[in-house]
Amino acid sequence: MPALQKISLQETVGDKTISLQTGTLAKQAGGSVTCHLGDSIVMSAATVAKNPKEVSFVPLTSDYRERAYAAGRVPGGFFKREMRPRDKETLTSRLVDRPIRPLFPEGWNHETSIQSIVVSCDMVNDPDILAINAASAALMLSDAPFNGPVGGVRIARVNGAFVLFPTWEERETAELELVVAGKKDALLMVEGSAHEASEELFVSALEIAQKEINKLCALQLELVKRSEAAGRKVVKHAVKAPAIAPAVLELVATRFTEPVKKHLRFKLDKHGLDARIDEIKDAIKKEVEEKAKTDPAFADGLKWVSKICEDILYTESRALTLVDRVRPDGRGFEEVRPIDILMKPFPRLHGSAVFTRGQTQAFCNATLGTPGDMQIMDVIQGEYKDRFMLHYNFPSFSVGEVRPERGPGRREIGHGALARRSLAVLLPPEEEFPYTLRVVSEIWESNGSSSMASVCGGSLSLFDAGVPMKAACAGIAMGLVIEGGKYAVLTDIAGIEDHNGDMDFKVAGTRAGITGFQMDMKVEGLSISIMKEALAQALRGRLFILDKMDAVLPEPRKELSQFAPRLFRITIPTDKIGALIGPGGKNIRRLIDTYGVQVDVEDDGSVFIAGVDPIGCEQAKAEVEALTLEAEVGKIYKGHVVSIKEFGAFIEIFPGKEGLLHVSQIDVKRVDRVSDVLKMGDEVEVKCLEIDENGKIRLSRKAVLSPGSENDSPGPRRDGPPREGAGHGGPRRGGGPRR
Repeated sequence: MPALQKISLQETVGDKTISLQTGTLAKQAGGSVTCHLGDSIVMSAATVAKNPKEVSFVPLTSDYRERAYAAGRVPGGFFKREMRPRDKETLTSRLVDRPIRPLFPEGWNHETSIQSIVVSCDMVNDPDILAINAASAALMLSDAPFNGPVGGVRIARVNGAFVLFPTWEERETAELELVVAGKKDALLMVEGSAHEASEELFVSALEIAQKEINKLCALQLELVKRSEAAGRKVVKHAVKAPAIAPAVLELVATRFTEPVKKHLRFKLDKHGLDARIDEIKDAIKKEVEEKAKTDPAFADGLKWVSKICEDILYTESRALTLVDRVRPDGRGFEEVRPIDILMKPFPRLHGSAVFTRGQTQAFCNATLGTPGDMQIMDVIQGEYKDRFMLHYNFPSFSVGEVRPERGPGRREIGHGALARRSLAVLLPPEEEFPYTLRVVSEIWESNGSSSMASVCGGSLSLFDAGVPMKAACAGIAMGLVIEGGKYAVLTDIAGIEDHNGDMDFKVAGTRAGITGFQMDMKVEGLSISIMKEALAQALRGRLFILDKMDAVLPEPRKELSQFAPRLFRITIPTDKIGALIGPGGKNIRRLIDTYGVQVDVEDDGSVFIAGVDPIGCEQAKAEVEALTLEAEVGKIYKGHVVSIKEFGAFIEIFPGKEGLLHVSQIDVKRVDRVSDVLKMGDEVEVKCLEIDENGKIRLSRKAVLSPGSENDSPGPRRDGPPREGAGHGGPRRGGGPRR
């Protein structure tokens, strides 16, 4: 197949061919690249704003979008165009952003945009990881001062072997799946899930991934060379250090350094330390403001005070860890903050727990729903249903701030996804436990590691709800401070250690192994050897937390909450679905109204009956079974008269199933008028004589009253047209209505 663009390079990663192309499309962008795997293609464009902004962070925006046309689909829903990003798109935008952001220099303040669009999807290869490579290559070709390149791969363990860039089908049976991004010989980001994988297996996957990442980084460097050789010169923006007057630097350093050193050793909690630092800052700001009135050297000093103080706090907190080997709150490097667990704080919830670790508190609750409550997911492959949801909320009061709630942002969606995949692999199979499950984690206090508190609290709430999980799951956040050849790996990092540290590595799992993980680096890469040390330390911390959880609730409760729905599953023949539903849903509505239950019918014949009242559920279940029962020739049934005609009566032998009791089969003696013997609603025992090829049932009461007599009176003839009144569709006497 000919190349899409003028410049095309390719590399073999595992047994897959990855292609990077540029030079033809989106030429007005700062840099644009298409990344190809099979027929899945992502186009990424990087653009830098001309003018800088007055901001104290890197103004980088990463957006990933999956267009429905890429898979030959029209978008689902009412609006037939792509609207707000789906969760998958938000999570992939984060995957692109996280390994790239640390590689911009401090002080870069030009708005930088990376937009990645899926333009083709072959329904075999997921295009999401291609966006990492395309975005990095686009930045390398742009004028952004990006210290790349970055390569990204997905690696899975399938049938005992590692597979690079596994297909969607292979991922369904994978025991471990990782997304890994990094520079040459240095990791920047790891994310994924596993079925209780060992730390050794995890490290093996990282080592393989790093070798392939090196190939992708070399491919991007070659792409830049080829592009420049073709006449497109890459000129990077220069980054100027902020011009801060020496007098301001000296004054702030003099007033701030010694007090902050002292306060960092006071073992203060988050609010205590923040309050002391704010007091010092405010005093310095007043002093600078007064000096600015008479000394030009302090003219714009006020705007730099906070930055200088933050830089000093960063330096001193790291020195405390690396030199003094002390943490700001006085803990040892492997010490976990105090843990407190409160079970079932609110009685009507199906399952709930408040998990508190230090100053981080997660209120987690589990709700059991029916299959009809499953979330319909509309993604590029099409629609599917998700039976397990985990939603993470981070209200502003959790950090003592005032901010209106505007719905979940990228952070909330990302943290919820991490906690979800950590717990999802431990849920019972849908065939054994067909409930839809929703866990909500409300962060009521936050001082670091709230996503891992959500894993612990989520596991406890599922146990409390009686969900027969495979095992309990705990999560812990690991940190790292590395500088000048020294490093320290920290267990259960608090907010200040996350903010001023170099790594945020979250590991969740059971006693048997890892189930979920996410690592982000704030420096340019991490060696595999330090990763091994962090994993071993994380395992010890995880086991400590699991001991605390087991002491409170060692296994799932045997009984569901009295407020949780009782769910029954029945399987009926698919050709009986219509009979169960009834005309216009008549039968289903009657079941719901009569028994106070919810009834969901799947296309495969699975019928789910749910309700809080167990008796109502049992009665509805019995009726569903009856609605789909088949009559058997020779069996006697107790039914009710539901219709009387001149030629006989129709008897409902079980709900929704009627048969004809011909006038000749009502009694052993002759019956002239049906109404002389039977009335509407009468209960009557009848025997099934025949079921014809159309499913019509012929009944006999006479055969019950006098066994062996059912053939004494004539029924439908086999060798000609049916006799009058034989079967539902027989000729009618006197022009009466056909049944």
